Amino acid sequence: MSIADDFDRVLVVDFGAQYAKLIARRVRECRVFSEIVSHDITAAQVREKRPKGIILSGGPKSVHEPGAPLIDPAIFESGVPILGICYGHQLMAQTLGGAVAKGAAGEFGRTVVTGTGGVLFDGLPGEQTVWMSHNDAVTTAPAGFRLLAGTAASPVAAMEDPERGLFGVQFHPEVGHTPLGIDILKNFLYTACDCRPTWTATGVIETVIDAVRAQVGGDRVVCGLSGGVDSAVAAALVHKAVGDQLTCIYVDHGMMRSGESEQVVDTFRRNLSIDLIHSKSEDRFLAKLSGVTDPEQKRKIIGTEFIRVFEEVAADIERGPARFLVQGTLYPDVIESGGSTSASLIKTHHNVGGLPDDMKFELVEPLRDLFKDEVRRVGEELGLPEEIVWRQPFPGPGLAVRIIGEVTLERLELVRAADAIVVGEITKAGLYKQIWQSFAVLLPVRSVGVMGDDRTYGNPVVVRAVTSEDAMTADWARLDHELLETIANRIVAEVPGINRVTYDISSKPPATIEWE
Repeated sequence: MSIADDFDRVLVVDFGAQYAKLIARRVRECRVFSEIVSHDITAAQVREKRPKGIILSGGPKSVHEPGAPLIDPAIFESGVPILGICYGHQLMAQTLGGAVAKGAAGEFGRTVVTGTGGVLFDGLPGEQTVWMSHNDAVTTAPAGFRLLAGTAASPVAAMEDPERGLFGVQFHPEVGHTPLGIDILKNFLYTACDCRPTWTATGVIETVIDAVRAQVGGDRVVCGLSGGVDSAVAAALVHKAVGDQLTCIYVDHGMMRSGESEQVVDTFRRNLSIDLIHSKSEDRFLAKLSGVTDPEQKRKIIGTEFIRVFEEVAADIERGPARFLVQGTLYPDVIESGGSTSASLIKTHHNVGGLPDDMKFELVEPLRDLFKDEVRRVGEELGLPEEIVWRQPFPGPGLAVRIIGEVTLERLELVRAADAIVVGEITKAGLYKQIWQSFAVLLPVRSVGVMGDDRTYGNPVVVRAVTSEDAMTADWARLDHELLETIANRIVAEVPGINRVTYDISSKPPATIEWE
């Protein structure tokens, strides 16, 4: 289910790296829907999507490199306004008859450009700071283009041909280091493309409700709640659309954080008056996981067992069997799974470990066009409690993937207690919303320690905290040393069996956020 057809659409052509994803987010911050597409999209495929604008992203290669990504030249003749950024700017110039050359010296970092007027710079000061990151540069603009700005290393730092709806900038307006970059994007979106700023939480909710009603009709719907913001918002949206046609099933596998199961039940039964079945299945999951140490096998066991429990409960619903299953698939999930419309292709670290091929449900995915921050805004608009809306991402397999090695009840209790201290202290420090994820990991080794006059032989715990926008990349959080000391001291003092605490300073890439 896609709701994009009800909004003005801007295509962001991906030439590699992370540029396209950031540009897509910035376009949406301007309240215009954006969709990331591959550079091999054809002019005919572009016409089918009926975009109001196209943005060519930056990329890691030179336009002169063999095998450098190109674009169908007919797209430039489509009549759709196009903005080229960095590599996209150079590709536009080269394709349309301009010149691109390797400069004597590249430009990297903050640079001052001087330029006024035109569509892109309308209403902006004559001098502004921008962020450059390039070796090649456009040396001659194609015929018909007006030069807007230049620097010593970039003779054509900005150009436009508004009659044909073609625009290009050498710098990166999408990054925070270009302070007026968002204004340049707005000039392109609102003036050049005539886009309407309707991509808002209210607009999304209204459109999703109509789409869900059209898809579901009068049939029964079930939703598997995980306790996370994605499934919570998806459930609240579908409930707003179809009311008591929806039954939520919370399969409690016993690997949630401290107090979270109680919070899920309380929120949906009491606060939102949604029909909720709470299946307490910890013993069943632990029995299946007994003796299993391989991370991928653990995930698959939990994912498969989750669905089996879910199906058993769904089959016993008094109101009759359901035809539709609500899933909280997000746009980054779709991107990372190759843009597939089949949720079974989503990688196993999403949701509860992937969906079995023999599932009998038809999927309802009300969030598949949204980034995480957009989901939170929708949740707030729907009136969901703050502790649900701003809950940090939590893996479907729960604490099982934060226990390296075998999952047992004893080890679950250790990591749950340590995790509660980590989250509690980060919340107390006022950092919970600023940090993407923060948690504790239990390692399958023992180390010697000393507590009082006694030697100990206990488990080490790893504290992990990262900052991110959408989990595609992440950086380790620079927590204050005193905060880390408080966390470590409390874990060792309050969690029997833990005698050592370390802090993970790995970023993604090369590491992943979770340890398994």
